[in-house]
Amino acid sequence: MRKARFAIKSTKRDDEMTSRIEEFQSYRSRMNARIQEIDHLGIKRFYNLDTNAYHDSALPGKTKELLGLVASMVLRCNDCIDYHILQCIDAGWEDTQLYDAFNVALVVGGSIVIPHLRHAVETVDLYRRMKAA
Repeated sequence: MRKARFAIKSTKRDDEMTSRIEEFQSYRSRMNARIQEIDHLGIKRFYNLDTNAYHDSALPGKTKELLGLVASMVLRCNDCIDYHILQCIDAGWEDTQLYDAFNVALVVGGSIVIPHLRHAVETVDLYRRMKAA
């Protein structure tokens, strides 16, 4: 009986956590569309610069996403961490490769990165479950 209750709680928690990724994606998409409505040249130029920075060139875009993830962890931006983890997973990075990148971020950023490491690991787990479902 006790295991059944735990399983129900775990499923509810999984659903809540999966919705965190979905809510992030929805909010990001909605607000980016709203920002584009502002029609400000400087903002548009920055968005263009950001988008183009991750295209294939001397370094593959896949590698650049991993670099963006490390930078986001060192800068301690959970929204950026989420974005780059989703991009990295979609680009084909394995969990062990992501963990190596997390380690680089931790070494460069120090112990202040640990809360963001927790967030990153949770995001990897959530997104892998979402993709598997």
